[in-house]
Amino acid sequence: MSKTTICLLFGGRSAEHEVSITSARSIYANLNPDKFDIISVYIDKNGIWRIVESPQLPLDTLVAGEFLSFLPWANTSSVPRIEADIYFPILHGPYGEDGTIQGFFELADAPYVGANVLASSIGMDKVVSKSLFCQWNLPVVKYSILWESDWRKNTKAHLAKIPVAFNLPLFVKPTNLGSSVGISRVNDVQQLESAIEGAFQFDRKILIEEGILGRELECSVLGNDNPKASLPGEIIPYNEFYDYQDKYMDGKTSFVIPAELPPEIVREIQRISVDAFKSIGGSGMARVDFFLQDKTNKVYLNEINTIPGFTEISMYPKLWEVSGLPYSQLLEELVSLGFERHAAKKKGEEKFSP
Repeated sequence: MSKTTICLLFGGRSAEHEVSITSARSIYANLNPDKFDIISVYIDKNGIWRIVESPQLPLDTLVAGEFLSFLPWANTSSVPRIEADIYFPILHGPYGEDGTIQGFFELADAPYVGANVLASSIGMDKVVSKSLFCQWNLPVVKYSILWESDWRKNTKAHLAKIPVAFNLPLFVKPTNLGSSVGISRVNDVQQLESAIEGAFQFDRKILIEEGILGRELECSVLGNDNPKASLPGEIIPYNEFYDYQDKYMDGKTSFVIPAELPPEIVREIQRISVDAFKSIGGSGMARVDFFLQDKTNKVYLNEINTIPGFTEISMYPKLWEVSGLPYSQLLEELVSLGFERHAAKKKGEEKFSP
């Protein structure tokens, strides 16, 4: 039986560059070598790339040597040909999770793992995705949008208005980043201005959200037209919330996998997860994040991530493992779903003959 050749793309231009490398190393280690050959492509922070032996190489080796460009008009030496059956982008954040690399694959008519262009773009933009969640009558926390141009024009007015509109604590976050990059928890109005300025370092559009006092939960979704949800898991942050420092550096957060929840709450989280996935037109995979409010036991949908973390501590693969799907089999299923979606799209194109 012939092997499938996967091109694994990692690194990238976003602030989640290092997270992407760690995810790629984990995927590389868990792809069955009897079934897959792997071509590893490292993309540096400038968006140029080079074929490397594997993501397992140390960073100083990854960045050493000649880099090339995806772009045909770039002034580089001849670009080596990549003979891959399917592409697996593990590029978290902008320029990877937002539909840009997916559009590149669509132009090339190449199969790839994960969500398509539109679903990736929607999932990346927390404001657009929340708008769709509301249209699907999915429960979201109170939120508002703030553009940097409006903030600069009338900073004092916004500083006065936000504490009136929201109960503390509240969260300030960039619209188009993941891994908790640029997110601040505001417990006191004196912290608000610095939190907003911090978020604007990463995006020109930010989100203000009312904080929910309760538990942080996550659920994994897998599939195309008939997605299914894993058992949910719980995150117990070491810091005030599950921030970047705790996720990828300190490692002091604890996890309960699966979460200890009443059966009806498990079913509710799974239902909302699948609906959130469908609302953005998801395919392949997504991780859906929730809050469970202490006082009311009400479930709130936080956000959806179309390229979730795949590190050794990441919830997405761990939740599928406790749901009966080991890591290596999960990767095989994702590859299969990528081929399935591409074949369905080709079939539709072939039916239309102008």
